[in-house]
Amino acid sequence: MEIFYLLVSIVLIIILTARLSVHPFLSLFIVALLYGFAVGMPTEEIINSINDGFGTTIGKIGLLIVFGVIMGAFLENSGAAYTIAEKILNIIGKKRVPEAMGMIGYIVSIPVFGDSGFLLLSPLNKSLSKKAGISLAGTAVALGLGLTASHTMVPPTPGPIAAAGILGADLGLVILMGVPVSAMALTVGLIYAKKIAAKKYIDPNPDVSEDEINKRIREAPGFFKSSFPVVVPILLIIINSFATAYAESIDARIMKVISFIGSPMIALFIGTLLSFALPKKFNLELLSTQGWVGKALKDGATIILITGAGGIFGKVLQNSGLADVIGSSLSGVELSIFLPFLLAAALKTAQGSSTVALITTASIMVSLMEPLGFNTEIQKAMVVVAIGCGSAVVSHANDSFFWVLTQMSNMEVKTGYRLFSTGTFILGTSAAIILYIINLFLN
Repeated sequence: MEIFYLLVSIVLIIILTARLSVHPFLSLFIVALLYGFAVGMPTEEIINSINDGFGTTIGKIGLLIVFGVIMGAFLENSGAAYTIAEKILNIIGKKRVPEAMGMIGYIVSIPVFGDSGFLLLSPLNKSLSKKAGISLAGTAVALGLGLTASHTMVPPTPGPIAAAGILGADLGLVILMGVPVSAMALTVGLIYAKKIAAKKYIDPNPDVSEDEINKRIREAPGFFKSSFPVVVPILLIIINSFATAYAESIDARIMKVISFIGSPMIALFIGTLLSFALPKKFNLELLSTQGWVGKALKDGATIILITGAGGIFGKVLQNSGLADVIGSSLSGVELSIFLPFLLAAALKTAQGSSTVALITTASIMVSLMEPLGFNTEIQKAMVVVAIGCGSAVVSHANDSFFWVLTQMSNMEVKTGYRLFSTGTFILGTSAAIILYIINLFLN
C-alpha cells in the first residue's frame, strides 16, 4: 500500500501543479501531509518529519541557492554573459552558429536561469542567424538545448545543487560527472538541431540591431573578468573533492584552507563577491532591496521554498518505512540508474518545471538510496545526474521555457512541439544512456 500511496502522491503533485496551477510549495506540503495520514503515521511523527525535513534541507542548501542567483543576476545585468558568448563565437567561428549558440547556452545557463539566458541571448542568436543566412529554427533549438543541458545537470545551477544536497552527494563529484555527460548529450542534441530542426525555415528578423549588440558587448567587462565568478567556484569545489580523496598526503594546515574555501557555500560566496566587480559602475544600490540583489533574492526565495517542501515530502516518505518496502520490491528489478531518470522524466513532462522535478525526485530517492544499493559517493553523484537527465525530458506547453523559446523565435506551437520538445527528449535520453554506459564501466 505504501507504493500505491506513493504513486497516488506523485499523480496528486502533477494534478495540483499542472492542472490546477497550485504553487509547487503548497502542492508538496499538502501531499506530504496526506501521505502521512494515508499510511497511518502518528500525528507527532508527521509534525516532526515536517520540521526536520524543512529545516535540515534548507540548512544544507538555502545559502547555495542564494549565492547562485545573486551571481547569476550580476552576470546577466552587467553584460558579462555577452562577453562570454562573443569569446566562444570567436573561437568556434561565426559560420558554425548552431554549435556556437549551443555552447554559449551551455555555459551561460550554469549561473543564469534558462529562461533568462534565452531572453538575454536571443537577440544575438537572431543577428548571427540573419548574418549567416540560416534558419532561426536550428539555432534557437541549439541554444535551448545548450541552456537545458547545464540547467538540469551541472551545479551551481539551483536544481542540481538542491538534488545533491538532498541526497548528500559530493558537489565536486556531481560537477565532474555532470559536465561530461551533459556535454556528450548536448553534442547529440546539436547534431539533431543542425541536421533536422534547421530544415524548418524561420526568418531571424533580429529585433535588436547588430550595432546595439556590439554596444552592449563594448560596455561589458572583459572575458577573463566575466568568467571568473563562474570558473573560480567550480575549480575550488573540484580541488576540494580531489584534496579530500588524498587528504593523508596533504599538510593539515593546507587541507583546512582547501576544505574551507572549497566548501560549496564558501566557494559560491567567493564567486558572488567576484561578480560584484562585473558592473561598469558599481554602487551600493545594486546590493539593495530594489537593486540586482533584491530582485535575485525574490527569484531565489521561490526555489528555496520548493526545495524545503521537497525536503518535507522526502522526510515523511523516509519515516513512513517506504524505503524498506520499495527496496524489497525492486531488489530483483534491474532498473539501475534508470529508476531516478524515469521518475524525474515523468514529473518533468507532467508538470513542466525541471527544478521541481529535480527536487521532488531527489526527495523520493533519498530514502531509497541504501535499499537500492546507491551507497558510494560516486553512485550518489550518478543518481543526481540521472535525475538531471530526466528533468530535461520533455519540455512542452506546461513549461515556461517552451513558451519563451517559441515566442522569442517566431515559432508556431506545433513547430515547437515537433522541434524543441523532440530535442529535449533526445537530449535527456541520450544523457541517461551515456550515464548508464559510464555506470557499467565503473561497476
